[in-house]
Amino acid sequence: MKLIAQLGSLLFIVLAGPIVVALLFIKQGNL
Repeated sequence: MKLIAQLGSLLFIVLAGPIVVALLFIKQGNL
């Protein structure tokens, strides 16, 4: 069960990371 949780959180980080970075760039207007 721990392994599944770790994989889930890792997948979340991999998917959310670029989205968060893109949002930060949009906020700063550095498109």
